[in-house]
Amino acid sequence: MRYLIILTLSLFCSQISHSQINEIGVFVGGSNLIGDIGATKYISPNAPALGLLYKWNRSTRHSYRISVIYSDLQAYDSDAKDPRRLERDFDFNSSLLEIAAGMEFTFVDFNLHARRTVATPYLFTGISATKFDNYHFANNRQTTENNSSWTVGIPMAIGFKTNVLGNLIFSAEVGARYTFSDNIDGSMPEGSTNQQYQFGNINNNDWYTFTGITLTYTFGVKPCYCYD
Repeated sequence: MRYLIILTLSLFCSQISHSQINEIGVFVGGSNLIGDIGATKYISPNAPALGLLYKWNRSTRHSYRISVIYSDLQAYDSDAKDPRRLERDFDFNSSLLEIAAGMEFTFVDFNLHARRTVATPYLFTGISATKFDNYHFANNRQTTENNSSWTVGIPMAIGFKTNVLGNLIFSAEVGARYTFSDNIDGSMPEGSTNQQYQFGNINNNDWYTFTGITLTYTFGVKPCYCYD
């Protein structure tokens, strides 16, 4: 009977050690476009970005993550060093909504219930769906088409996180998004009537980046490490 109880407790604790640990919080930062308009710097946030995110920490080394981020994406040829863009002098301003899901990997164990400060770099990747407004440029001016489109993308981010004030997790992150569209900046409007408005490099799709911080709150079943 004694051995049966020990075995039962062992199996119970083994299950609890993999219990669902949740995080929910906010993202605050900035965005910038990497496309056919504006500066060619990869990390140069010039517009605010706000979002919500949720994580399910499957283990101390990886977690599943979903986020929703909104930004007023902007780009200005006047910020570029390319003389052709400076001479063209286009301005771009559009709203962007991203829904992303994927997996976050930590470089070292990140125990959310450790009774000490823990910190680690991490990587994130997955898949994203991005909604953007459709525009084209006529007479050197951004002209709305009064509709929007969705595109699929691949988010890639690197960050650093640490636990602060008990159940709060703070992180700083830089993330790039490769999209399967070349029209986020209005350079490749679709439709035969819009072909006259196409410009830029037709061989490169648009990218955009999010740079900022997150603050999340942890909750859920606390792990039980009975035989550590």
